Amino acid sequence: MATLQLKNVIKEFGETHVIKGVDLEVKDREFVVFVGPSGCGKSTLLRMIAGLESTSDGDILIDGQRMNEVGPAERGLAMVFQSYALYPHMTVEDNMGFSLRLAGIPKTERKQKVLDAARILQLENLLERKPRALSGGQRQRVAIGRAIVRNPSIFLFDEPLSNLDAALRVQMRVELARLHEELDATMIYVTHDQIEAMTMADKIVVLQGGIVEQIGSPMALYHHPRNRFVAGFIGSPTMNFMAVTYRDSNAEGVNVELPGGASCRIPVDGSDLADGASLELGIRPEHLSLADDGPLSGRIQVIERLGGATSLYVQMEQGMVTVVADGDIEHKVGDVVRFGFQPFRGHLFRDDGLALTSLEQHPLTAIDRQANRAPSDSGTP
Repeated sequence: MATLQLKNVIKEFGETHVIKGVDLEVKDREFVVFVGPSGCGKSTLLRMIAGLESTSDGDILIDGQRMNEVGPAERGLAMVFQSYALYPHMTVEDNMGFSLRLAGIPKTERKQKVLDAARILQLENLLERKPRALSGGQRQRVAIGRAIVRNPSIFLFDEPLSNLDAALRVQMRVELARLHEELDATMIYVTHDQIEAMTMADKIVVLQGGIVEQIGSPMALYHHPRNRFVAGFIGSPTMNFMAVTYRDSNAEGVNVELPGGASCRIPVDGSDLADGASLELGIRPEHLSLADDGPLSGRIQVIERLGGATSLYVQMEQGMVTVVADGDIEHKVGDVVRFGFQPFRGHLFRDDGLALTSLEQHPLTAIDRQANRAPSDSGTP
């Protein structure tokens, strides 16, 4: 397939700076996901790679060749959009093979390419149908098939699942992951849904305001977020944050006073912290555990029972936190509960939002963390 490099890529619309100097390396056969809130620039960046938007500054290279002045049709890419954009009067077979017909590919070869793509996408029995006779998921597979038949060097996906209902999105996530394995292709995927990013990506690029906040594998970003934004964006339910009081630091970590007065030493590097430093503690809901002797407490305001797990929304003096507990707990709204966490699960953030570097590696992510020190992932702590 192909590699992609972005070197200090900038995009400006008049006085508006949309992409503010992005550096990125996508390796051959990687599945890379751009994720971030609406307006962060992820779709604009994808369109720049595709050649649908010009580059104000910087370089875009595919297989080492500069592509800034090369038109979309000559870049050897294929893009799947949020809208299916199928021709309603054409059959599935004709929709999938239309670009090949325009390119002058002989009918026999064209038919074989369509059949090969249909087999991969499990559309063999639908080739004679028209779009109105297809479900949403089937239409999206046809749109993907239209890209596959072109045999592109890189696949580009711009929020392709956002028009589907929840069940179909889950199904299509599985199918896209399977498709990536079967095609052994380089893929770049844009979404605002961090669950899609976590479940499909080899590497995630987190964007905010046209800036890359962090690059890394899903679990590296989950366990070692570079800053408060990444910590709060990656993971569902979102991370809890609470102000804590700095006490001291040593080789074993930073000692902080929790809400309620208890002390806890978080194993992070606090060697450059000054007295009176303003710190915020971050704890993921699934890392909080109900315990009668827990150092934190609050009153349950809302309970969400999800079967295997139950989410408790607990009101503390500082604000609301979420605790993910066992699905069979018998607590009810209004109960006062105590809870705690293992210190290595804690994250500490400065007042500028940057995370203090962990002194120990999570046992499940030692390999991820080592890989995340590559030059292209230099945004990771």
